[in-house]
Amino acid sequence: MDKKIQDTLAFLHDLELLKSVTRHSWLSSGRQESVPEHSWRMSMMAIVLEDEFPKLDMRKVIEMCLIHDLGEVYDGDIPAFRKRPDEKIREEIAVKRIVQPLPPNLQKKIIELWKEYENAETLEAKLVKALDKLEVIIQHNEADISTWAPEEFEFQFTYGKKFTDFHPFLKKFREEVDMDSSKKIAEAQK
Repeated sequence: MDKKIQDTLAFLHDLELLKSVTRHSWLSSGRQESVPEHSWRMSMMAIVLEDEFPKLDMRKVIEMCLIHDLGEVYDGDIPAFRKRPDEKIREEIAVKRIVQPLPPNLQKKIIELWKEYENAETLEAKLVKALDKLEVIIQHNEADISTWAPEEFEFQFTYGKKFTDFHPFLKKFREEVDMDSSKKIAEAQK
């Protein structure tokens, strides 16, 4: 048996568990969203918006999109408006745990990408943070408003503002998404 293949399969088997981790958000079809679906759409957003960020390392952006919620495989998703103070530490432990079967260089790469995302100091990480917040808000706009928690009617307009406002294009994009949120709430109140 090839140890590298066995270790890769062990990682992939653990990673499969993430497909069953649901998020607070719901899809337009009425089904609850999974963590990988959120990360996949963020990655697609990065590809589609690539021309707006020509100086950024978009491969790194996409990689961060894919791994930013990796730690949720063990602890699940906690809505941003209900985050626990210890969550970042717990998620880092979970990320280190899931990459354990991988070779040290890959473990290091994934952990460093996750930390870069969390710290949001590089332009790439700031973009991923913005995409993360935008994807959540867009998904909420697509879901039936009956799935929104009461605090989300305000949270929808404040969530992640500091990340989406770091770049003129993202700020404009956020304004469009906020208009969609306003329309959705107005329609529900009729």
